[in-house]
Amino acid sequence: MLELRHIGFVAADGDANKEILDDVSLTVNEPFVAITGPNGSGKSTLAKIIAGILTPTEGKIFLDGEDITGLSVTERARRGISYAFQQPVRFKGLTVKDLISLAAGKKLTVSEVCGFLSEVGLCARDYIDREVNASLSGGELKRIEIATVLARSKGLTVFDEPEAGIDLWSFQSLISVFEKMHARTKGNILIISHQERILNIADRIVVIAGGRVQKDGTREEVLPGLLAGRMCPALQG
Repeated sequence: MLELRHIGFVAADGDANKEILDDVSLTVNEPFVAITGPNGSGKSTLAKIIAGILTPTEGKIFLDGEDITGLSVTERARRGISYAFQQPVRFKGLTVKDLISLAAGKKLTVSEVCGFLSEVGLCARDYIDREVNASLSGGELKRIEIATVLARSKGLTVFDEPEAGIDLWSFQSLISVFEKMHARTKGNILIISHQERILNIADRIVVIAGGRVQKDGTREEVLPGLLAGRMCPALQG
């Protein structure tokens, strides 16, 4: 279980400071939790704080009762926290097979790697030996990144707007992958998103606006208000 206690974050903004997050407290214990809200509300900042990319100005972070506030990205990864960027990282010279093996923490057989690629809708023979570089589209990279998450298959996985920069067909495929992950997950999935189709498969929805938690509840409790535009107009359209 992940627990955030009174998280605050202040960023430098020219000669002044800008408060991005203010007293955010929440727990992530359900299999699938979605965090949503208008642009600039602090969602991505919160995701980076959970992953260890950013350090909170105030507050504490606990994972299964352990204070991990001061731990690095690498140390958090060892404890089971995975982070998927809005724009997947490209690795020149590294093959897809090697990347998925690195994620799994062991050398995988070709058959095992092919299994993970097939789960995200990629034909293994076309991708297994390709480099993770600019020759791959945004949608292909996104699905390969999710294949690495499947290879880890434990702990807490944080996705920061996984729908960003991909076409409709790839997005529909991603939804299918998330549904499969949700059905069989051994840990927790936390997705930052404002897409209705992603929110509609979450067990719980947390709404952040103005750097604060504005609403926190089950999908049935929160989603109708979002879709009606009463809480978050930015989610419309």
